[in-house]
Amino acid sequence: ADKNGIFNVGTGKAQTWVELVTALFNAVGKPVNIEFVDMPEDIRDKYQYFTEASLQKIREAGYDKPIMNVGEGVTDYVKNYLLKDGYFGLNKD
Repeated sequence: ADKNGIFNVGTGKAQTWVELVTALFNAVGKPVNIEFVDMPEDIRDKYQYFTEASLQKIREAGYDKPIMNVGEGVTDYVKNYLLKDGYFGLNKD
């Protein structure tokens, strides 16, 4: 039977912002160029510094396929959606 609901989407493993952004640069074939800025004081105590999706609910619903890592997921999204459809001018030099 079909399952439906709201499911977390993620790898089930915490990864850094740098890993995510590095994957994005790699997916568009650009050299990694990250500039860090200080976190504004007024949001420091409100910022969520750690996230990790629980895959328990989706696994319990019967999803048993492998989960992409962040690099694979970002590359897939960029190449099959952003570049393919010309969003943000990423497919132009």
